[in-house]
Amino acid sequence: MAVGVPLLVVSAAYSRDMFPGGQPDMAQLLQQAQQMQQQLVAAQEELARTEVTGSAGGNLVTATMTGSGDVTAITISKDAVDPDDLETLQDLVVAALHDAKRAVDELAARTMGPLAGGLGGGPGGGLGLPGL
Repeated sequence: MAVGVPLLVVSAAYSRDMFPGGQPDMAQLLQQAQQMQQQLVAAQEELARTEVTGSAGGNLVTATMTGSGDVTAITISKDAVDPDDLETLQDLVVAALHDAKRAVDELAARTMGPLAGGLGGGPGGGLGLPGL
């Protein structure tokens, strides 16, 4: 049981340092949560407005998507069209879509990543709530 004592002391010290008086300032936490929600909505709107392009076959096929994942355009070069080999063209379209999706995922990570980090209790962590 002696092992549990230092853990309780650390836990109490953590609580005292994080929340003076041992209790969180609920009004401040609510205000921070509202600010983070506004930032999240703004980031989602920015993603929806942003377009990324993926390609395949040396740009024979390109796919354009919004940051929210909606396909807005597919462009196919005449050089990619062989009536006797539609399977290759289909593969190029799928590959271009995968490339565009990869670009969307990277964009989302750059745009949303800093907001997600603000929820945790780490250094400079937004709400200072451990475990989030």
